[in-house]
Amino acid sequence: MRLSRSRQGFTLIELLVVVVILGILAALAIPKFQNTKGRAYAGALKSDLKNVASMQEDYFYYNETYASNVGALSFTSSEGVTINIAEADGRGWSATSTHPAAFPLTCAVFYGQAAPVGGATSEGVVHCQ
Repeated sequence: MRLSRSRQGFTLIELLVVVVILGILAALAIPKFQNTKGRAYAGALKSDLKNVASMQEDYFYYNETYASNVGALSFTSSEGVTINIAEADGRGWSATSTHPAAFPLTCAVFYGQAAPVGGATSEGVVHCQ
């Protein structure tokens, strides 16, 4: 007489196949997430420079010159973003923005007769490299 046993659980082979499939899916997904993170940092750098541009114009309206440092604008940048105003006077201004997690990405912009910085070639257009 044979005793019949009901099958409960998975075999080792079945578990290994599932683990391999999950590993392949993770290997495909991780680079996509890293690329998304880099685009987010680039977006923060560009956005902060555009916000500084708006605040610079407001500052110029009241003071007839552009602010030479971000502190004079009462500007709060995105977390981790550093804005450096390279040149500022009554004729124009230029600035760069960086983020330590986005290194070596640097974005730059210039307005008026200020010297272009960081690869920016067109006035008012944020350029990242």
